[in-house]
Amino acid sequence: MLCALLCPEKSTLTNLICTGGRQQQDWSAAYRLYSQERVDERVLFSEVRDQVIACLPPQEPLVVAIDDTLVRKRGALIHGVSWRRDPLGPPFQTNLVRGQRFIQFSAAWPLEEGRARMVPIGFFHAPSAAKAPKDADAGQLQAHREQQKQRSLNAQALCQMGELRGQCDPSRPIVFNGDGSYTNATVLKGLPAQSTYIGRIRKDAKLHELPGKSLASTGRRPSYGPLAPTPEELRIDEQTPWQQVDAFAAGKRHQFRIKTLGPVLWRKSGAALPLRVIVIAPLGYRLRAGAKLLYRQPAFIICSDPQMSLEKVLQYYLWRWGIEVNFREEKSLIGAGQAQVRTEASNTHLPAVIVAAYALLWVSALRLRQRGAEIPWLQPPKWRRRSPQEHPLPSTGDLLRTLRFEIWSAALRPASFYDFVTASPTNTKLQKPAPSLPSMLFAAA
Repeated sequence: MLCALLCPEKSTLTNLICTGGRQQQDWSAAYRLYSQERVDERVLFSEVRDQVIACLPPQEPLVVAIDDTLVRKRGALIHGVSWRRDPLGPPFQTNLVRGQRFIQFSAAWPLEEGRARMVPIGFFHAPSAAKAPKDADAGQLQAHREQQKQRSLNAQALCQMGELRGQCDPSRPIVFNGDGSYTNATVLKGLPAQSTYIGRIRKDAKLHELPGKSLASTGRRPSYGPLAPTPEELRIDEQTPWQQVDAFAAGKRHQFRIKTLGPVLWRKSGAALPLRVIVIAPLGYRLRAGAKLLYRQPAFIICSDPQMSLEKVLQYYLWRWGIEVNFREEKSLIGAGQAQVRTEASNTHLPAVIVAAYALLWVSALRLRQRGAEIPWLQPPKWRRRSPQEHPLPSTGDLLRTLRFEIWSAALRPASFYDFVTASPTNTKLQKPAPSLPSMLFAAA
């Protein structure tokens, strides 16, 4: 795990062995560690989860974002690799790529002024069901269809949601955040107890009011009332006023304009789960000072707890973007999914352990900050310096550079660090500037 954070190359298992200085020793033990399931990443993530819960007030819920990601692979013999839709493809063309699918849970570590840092607390390999044999009989086809249901993305996510609910204190509520792909009947109808779901919904979703008293003396009581406005109709309805809600997003606090409707019923969530619909107006932005004011698309979300305050629902939903940041940093900086392994156990445990190393790195930094200690990160270049109020936390790159400095500094000659952090010389127009080994080393890292 330490070598995964220190390795400057691709995070293949051989590169991790070389980073640890064990290239002249028996390397088979490193492969058997994962192929023979001698490591349990759930123990690592449980420590991360406990640290996140410990920083929360007693009545605050644990906010967990759910999303899946695709790790591209080319090998045909790698477990879990199949053709999937490229999420980075253009909207007018469906492109297919070979890759593995993973589900990640990230918990919110609250900070001041409504900020939060999302920290991974789970990383699960979620392959699809294998193809049925060409000469399969009726029994085999039925078993294959059942396996497809169990291996679906929503079914596997719901299973992990239930396990997380069982691992936490029953008195601690959990708020799950998901995008539109998880806002469906499978997740909403199977939502664990003491849990709330916040997710996006289609703008043309058919909603119903709560059923009133039936006037008929016989017959079954209706489960759904008359049709309610769709989220898009609610947005354009001039009779419903906009409300101002303050929330933190994109580095500062904003005033969001929202409309709400609830409690209402949605047939996909069932008659036993009332929902609150919230329409978020697009937030204006400019690409540069003095440029044309641009707008984004409106957002339509639902919350399975109609009594939750609008400020909390909006803020919890905005925190979900942090899981996208986790995916980018895990793939580009840590190298999750770059290991060249084939077996089912190795492809399940090794990427999860690398993500757990990333999570523990951030937990250590957040605990230092919580205790009031200064995070010992290297001074950035002059063109990168920003005010601490604008960026109260170092980036993942800053943490990795600090860690590499702490590990590698003892292996270099003391003379290499002479005048390592000093003010620039008065004469800034030297004909032949002397090269600096430490600056070159940490810039390359």
